[in-house]
Parts: sequence; structure tokens; C-alpha cells
Amino acid sequence: MFKKIPLLLFLLISTHYNLQAQFNLAHEIGITFGPVAFQSDYGERHDIETNAGNTGFGVGLVHYINFSSRANYGNYFNDHFKVRTELSYNSTSFRHFGKWVDQSSNSLGKQQLRAMRGSSKMVNLGFQGEFHLVKIHDFENTIGAFGPYASLGVLYSFYDAQATSTMGPLGTSATTIPKYLMPSDGRPNGFSNESKGVLSVVAGFGTRYKLTTMSDLLVDMRFQYFSSDWVDGLNPNKQVYTENKANDWMVWFNIGYIQYLEF
Repeated sequence: MFKKIPLLLFLLISTHYNLQAQFNLAHEIGITFGPVAFQSDYGERHDIETNAGNTGFGVGLVHYINFSSRANYGNYFNDHFKVRTELSYNSTSFRHFGKWVDQSSNSLGKQQLRAMRGSSKMVNLGFQGEFHLVKIHDFENTIGAFGPYASLGVLYSFYDAQATSTMGPLGTSATTIPKYLMPSDGRPNGFSNESKGVLSVVAGFGTRYKLTTMSDLLVDMRFQYFSSDWVDGLNPNKQVYTENKANDWMVWFNIGYIQYLEF
């Protein structure tokens, strides 16, 4: 699946430069990085230890179409909106946390949960629209200014999920708690080691800081919600285990550097 990425990048870049030629658009490129908190089927819902433990790291390459060129000045859309294209990668490791794995008991079920390990590695490719509260031209012309924005978009994610146990291969009553041995959503078990693609909706907010005439810093937080509950490798049968309510989702916190290619 990763072999398709260079072709997709070529098509995206070609599209962007064709748009520039037709509409006199400007371009920005940058890099972002930061921690990822994955809300998965590992651990206990609303548990601080779970939220802190099942975290990872992500890095991304971003490209912006800036409509606020000199030729387009004065239009509300051009002065407040940008289109962001992103290619990003993140990786997260999982374990069970919370009361179901505490040390007060050494039952077989708790041993099996403590022994479970998981991971999800993911490549994201897609678009987001950004609405900037401050006029983009005003921000670009003021060194030291802040430019808050909100974003909304769609990503296509190629994920590789793995579920294992230190007690041995999952899939037997000796290593796997019954909750994950029951068939679920077309899979023979409530766990799956798989590499697939999935759509996700992403929404966020943040701000830029005008570093120089041709460069910005950015800080943002965003929420990515997947159309599947298998992204982390676990999905116990929802009809039986009704506490399994939502698909997988995650929160990103990003810091980035943006370079203007044209002004």
C-alpha cells in the first residue's frame, strides 16, 4: 500500500501547480511534529493512566495553497481561507491500564490483559480547509503577530495494526481473555493483525506566529476520528460488549515551521 504514496504525491503536486498557473496562487511548505494520544480499545475509558500510557509520536509534511496573493486581495474568502495538503506518519504503542489490570488480583484474566501488547503505525494523506480569524494579508505583514485558525478536512490513512501477548500467540484460551476470542465485525476474533486503509475526519484549532517575512511557527491541536474501530487492532463484539461504543480516534498536538515559497 505504501508504494502508492509517491504517485499520489506527484498527482497532488501537479494539481497544486496547475492551480497556481491558472489562478495566481501562492504556496507554503512546512514540517510538523508532536505527540499523539490514541483513544483505543486498550485500557479503561476516561482513565488518566490509559490516556497517558497509550501515546505515540507523529511527524508531517504540509503544503498550503494561499489564495491571498496580491492579485486576489480584497476578497473575503481569499483573505481568510487556505487549503492544506498533508502527508504525515504516526506510531503508537498500546497496553491495558486501569482497574482491570491492577495488582490486587492475579487471576488468569488479569494476567492475560497485562500481557497484551499492541501497536499501530499509520500514514495519512489528505486535505484540510483552514479558516483564519485574522486577515491573512494583515498577519503576513506584521512580524510578531499571532494568526489563530480552525481547520476541518478528510484524511485517508494506511494503517498497520498488530496485537500480541507476552504469554504467547493470541487466539487461544491460554493467552487471550474470552472478550477477544468472540467473532467481531467479520473477523474471527475481537483482535486483528492487519494492514488496511481507512477514511477519517480531522478537525482542529491553532495559531501561527509570524517569525519573519517568509516564515511562520505554528502550534495546533486536532482530533482525528476514523471510520473503523480496527485501527488499533482491537474491536470486541459491540453487540455483546456494549461498552465498546465508539470507533478509534486520536488527538494530535503539533508544533511546526512554515516557509513561504512566494509572497
